[in-house]
Amino acid sequence: MDLTLIIVLSGAVLLFAVLRAAQSIRHHKDSERGSDPGTGYHEVEANYHSGGAGGGHSYSFKVPRDPQEYAKTFVPRNKRK
Repeated sequence: MDLTLIIVLSGAVLLFAVLRAAQSIRHHKDSERGSDPGTGYHEVEANYHSGGAGGGHSYSFKVPRDPQEYAKTFVPRNKRK
C-alpha cells in the first residue's frame, strides 16, 4: 500500500474517533450518573452464570444512599471509632 493512503486513512479514523467522543460528551453532559444522596439503601443484584447446566452464582447486597455511610464501609474494622 502507498504510505500516503495509510496516513490519510489513519487520520480519517482518528478524526472520526475525536468527533464521536465530542458528540458523546455533549450529549451526556447534563445526565449525571449515580443517584441523589438520601436515607436508606439501594439493593444491588450481582449475577454470574457460567455456560452449562446450573453453573453460576447470584448475590444481592445493600449499598447505603448516604455518601458518608458509604465511605465508612471502606474503613477497616479495627480503625473505626
